[in-house]
Amino acid sequence: MCAFLAHNAERLMKVSIIVPVYNEEKSLGQLYQAVETAAEKIGSRWELILVDDGSRDSSPDKITEIVRAHPGQVQGVVLRRNFGQTAAIAAGIDHSDGEVIVILDADLQNDPADIPLMVEKLEEGYDLVSGWRYHRKDNFITRTLPSRIANSIISFVTGVKLHDYGCSLKAYRREVLTGFRLYGEMHRFIPVYANSVGARIVEVKVHHHERKFGKAKYGLERTFKVILDLFTVKFLTAFSNKPIYLFGGTGMGLIAVSFFTLLGLAIRRFASTAKTSPFASPLFPIAVMIAIMGFQSILMGLIAELLARTYHESQNKPVYTVRKVVKK
Repeated sequence: MCAFLAHNAERLMKVSIIVPVYNEEKSLGQLYQAVETAAEKIGSRWELILVDDGSRDSSPDKITEIVRAHPGQVQGVVLRRNFGQTAAIAAGIDHSDGEVIVILDADLQNDPADIPLMVEKLEEGYDLVSGWRYHRKDNFITRTLPSRIANSIISFVTGVKLHDYGCSLKAYRREVLTGFRLYGEMHRFIPVYANSVGARIVEVKVHHHERKFGKAKYGLERTFKVILDLFTVKFLTAFSNKPIYLFGGTGMGLIAVSFFTLLGLAIRRFASTAKTSPFASPLFPIAVMIAIMGFQSILMGLIAELLARTYHESQNKPVYTVRKVVKK
């Protein structure tokens, strides 16, 4: 593997390893040693960016110590308060300059020894390599089972089939991370965004270890946040360029329901011997209300179309992405 990378035409490609940190003072020393050992096998230039996300222990001091011991190789970014893992990852990306970006957790459950394998997969032509914690060392009821359920739902809704969206250990070509900002718990949905611009994605099995220090920062409540973020991701990836398809389609469906309801009332009026007036039925005002909601949904779709066009045209954002340009 090392020989392959050493003779590859892109061997000088810089790798930025980003690690969000929150109350991990005891693990940082071992983490750096493990990252350094793994990075030396890559055969490329590399940097380590440690992003402290408002830790309440001495993690910022430990990061400063590591940076001073390895100037030029390690960079520390200390946030003013706890903004969340997604914000910490976004800060690390903004302060990195590598063509390849690798993200992993600071708790030593992700194994830095897997980094060379993931970089090698990128060299094979993939744009995103996602880790799969095949033998996960977490509590099954509170961590593993909810994660499997969430992964199945995300894969079904988005169409991007991955076994482990929650695994932080992933490697990206920088270009697939441009064009969108990360919010909420959106970092786990980066493969979905990348897929929407045509990224080539592969999943590889990675090692996973039991936590050595501290305790897990997230519980079952995170699963509900992820499900809510999924609605946003689905809308942004499927309808951000043509919102009329969502709002207009919903509106036409509501109008169709209203039409057939009113048609049924009319047929009953002429077919029944009682000659009951359609206006006396409680279904009549319901059908009218549904029709009004349908028209409103279509109008909302038209307004959303105007906003989408304004967004793209005002920022000169193309509606396509280019993988490469071939010239003589």
